[in-house]
Amino acid sequence: MIKVMFVCHGNICRSPMAEYLFKNMVKKKGREKDFYIKSSATSYEEIGNPVHYGTERILTSLNIDCSAKRAQKLTKEDGEKYDYFIGMDEENLYFMRKILGTKYYDKIFLLLEFAGESRNVADPWYTGDFEKTYSDVKKGLEKFYEYAINNARELS
Repeated sequence: MIKVMFVCHGNICRSPMAEYLFKNMVKKKGREKDFYIKSSATSYEEIGNPVHYGTERILTSLNIDCSAKRAQKLTKEDGEKYDYFIGMDEENLYFMRKILGTKYYDKIFLLLEFAGESRNVADPWYTGDFEKTYSDVKKGLEKFYEYAINNARELS
C-alpha cells in the first residue's frame, strides 16, 4: 500500500483539495485499495475547521464529498506512517522538514515537481483563485499517480 500525506499551511484549501481529488482519481482507476491518502497542516491555525468553501465548491461540482474533513496538524510520528509527504509550496516543505526531522527528508516532495515544474501551487486563501489552484493540483496529481505506481514494485 502506498501511503500519501498531502500538506499545506492550514489544511483547509490546497491539501484537502489534493487529498480528495487523489482519492477520487485512484478510485476511478480501480486502485483505491493500493493507496492510503490523508492531508494535514504545518500550522495550528485552522485545526478542527472544515474545508474552505472555495475548495468545497470545486469538489462538490465534481461530486466529491469532503464534508467530514476537519483540519489536522502534521506530526513527527507521521514520518513513520507515510511513504510520501507532498507539500504545496516551499514554505510547506521547510516546515515539513522541521516537523518530521532529517530522517524523513527523502519522503518530502513539492507537488508540481512531479509535473516537471519547480514552482508552488498558489494559495487560494490569498489569491482567491481556486480554479487556478485546482488546475495546478490536478496536473501535479496526475503525474504523481504515474510516479507512485511506477515506483511501487509490489503493485506492478
